[in-house]
Amino acid sequence: MSRGICPRVNSCGSFWILSAVIFAASSLIDVDAYSCHEVKTAFQLRQVGPLHRVPETPGTDVDLLVCKHQGPSCCTRKMEESYTFAVRRETLHNIHSYSYELEHLLSGHSDAFQDMFQYLLSFSQGHLSSMLEGTYTSVSRHALPHVNQLFSSLSLYLRGANVSVEATVHQFFNNLFPLVYTKLINPGIDGSMMMGNEMGDCLRMIRQDVNPFGPHPAVMAQELAGALGAGRQLGLALEEGLEVMNATEHVSLSKECVKGLVKMVYCSHCSGYTLIKPCVGYCLNIMRGCLASVSELDQPWRRYTSLLEQLTHTMAGHHSLELALLGVGGHVNEALLYAQLHGPLITATVDKVCGLTTGEPTSMQPTSSEVTTSTVTSSSPRPSAASSEPLPEQWPRQLAHMRSSFPLKPSKNNKHSLRTLSREFLLYLQRYKSFFAALPEMLCEGDNVVDDSHCWSGDSVVESYSGRVVGNGLHAQRRNPEVKVRSPNPTLADVKERLERFNQETQERFPKLGQMEAWEELGSGETEEGSSTDCDDEDGCQASGDSQSQTSHTEAPSEGKPIARKPGGDSARENPSRPPSVKVIGGSPSANWARPWSLALLFAALCLQWTLF
Repeated sequence: MSRGICPRVNSCGSFWILSAVIFAASSLIDVDAYSCHEVKTAFQLRQVGPLHRVPETPGTDVDLLVCKHQGPSCCTRKMEESYTFAVRRETLHNIHSYSYELEHLLSGHSDAFQDMFQYLLSFSQGHLSSMLEGTYTSVSRHALPHVNQLFSSLSLYLRGANVSVEATVHQFFNNLFPLVYTKLINPGIDGSMMMGNEMGDCLRMIRQDVNPFGPHPAVMAQELAGALGAGRQLGLALEEGLEVMNATEHVSLSKECVKGLVKMVYCSHCSGYTLIKPCVGYCLNIMRGCLASVSELDQPWRRYTSLLEQLTHTMAGHHSLELALLGVGGHVNEALLYAQLHGPLITATVDKVCGLTTGEPTSMQPTSSEVTTSTVTSSSPRPSAASSEPLPEQWPRQLAHMRSSFPLKPSKNNKHSLRTLSREFLLYLQRYKSFFAALPEMLCEGDNVVDDSHCWSGDSVVESYSGRVVGNGLHAQRRNPEVKVRSPNPTLADVKERLERFNQETQERFPKLGQMEAWEELGSGETEEGSSTDCDDEDGCQASGDSQSQTSHTEAPSEGKPIARKPGGDSARENPSRPPSVKVIGGSPSANWARPWSLALLFAALCLQWTLF
């Protein structure tokens, strides 16, 4: 009996011993499964905070404010504080990483455009100084300070200073008038007497009334104001864009936003899910709620980038700024020729107003039948000047020599032109037209989120996010299930208002923006100038400027204010779309120069720029 019972007892003992071993093993497995080792590792790798804040094992009586969930947790209140600091730092860093390239684009091209402006100013100043020194030697030395002042003021204007281009140009010609009157119109007058304070001031004050330079100062001022105005406004616009970017980079995240970010990024760690990623829709709701005020900049920013494009087209579309600066020398030359040709009338007017008794001036009024352009033939009366000045019959040949120094075609290898720089800028700008609307999406791309069957929804791991995904902007956040947006950010509201005001002021100042053709319509920029008018020395066109038998220049239609009236005939008129000019027609018809000097000088200046590169 006892033997029969004993085996049974031994069997029962073995069963209980085996059960105890299995329970102990399972207890060890459970302890290891609920260890916070992986949470501590992630805490350390992401540099969230001090490691001693992470417990070794999950706790059950943890009073958490954000990462609340059922069951044991590897998080503590101190860890939540570290998570709050870390997620704010990481989010702002991610925003800065996306905005850095745009900020670099604006700042880099702002400097590049200013460098190009200064280069063109320096080139134009050198061209004008060389023209005065080579053609008007008696005037050049005394005119040098006024030339420097002219281009210094234009430089300040392009940098955004409160300078009037029209006033600057007229002041230049005011200062130039006493020199021209004593050195070119009446070279026999005592220059020291005329350059005295009283006489010099009188000549400067009456310059615009006497109009010794004809329409050329006004045309020059108009061309410079139009072309340089777009360049100046582009520089101001780039600075405005940098201020907008700087304000968005230093924006503060609201408490509701930071709470949602902690819940999205770190609360999964409290349950031990250190590798799970947020759902895409969930991330979009969080980021759109956090960046609701930033997204409000989308519409004014789109308008701003459109204005940048239009200003760039206006400035560089047809080499407007370059031609305006390179044409300064031609305008000054035309103005000085005009003054010499009208010397007697100018002298008589000055004698009456300033009380100067100078006797008969050496300059003589042209006696040919008509005065229409600035070119003087060999049979025309010669305006008297200093002995160093070229004779009128030498002017066409001298001009042809000047033109031969400048190529008329751009080099295809030229990578440093204003047009090339503008094309590069516009190409990069295309990527950032919708920057503020796309920023939440960019923050929810790549390794930051997952869009597969398992992702973090803020409370647990789910197969897909079931919440409603809202759009951008403050109005859309009313239905955001993840982040409550109570009011707009005041700093960003001020930035938006300032950007809208800048856009409006720019549009009012340049009402015709947007009428310039797009780059595609203008061509590649390398062959659009390649027409029948493109001609340089390499093409064998130099002879057209020297040979009297060739008539490659056509007379431009003239309109505007009459310069001189032919007795019993029609008056010649100037064309307001280009620099007006004065020309004495006489002598052999084959020797006439019908093309205005301004076009020749314009093309000549372009040639030099393209030869340099």
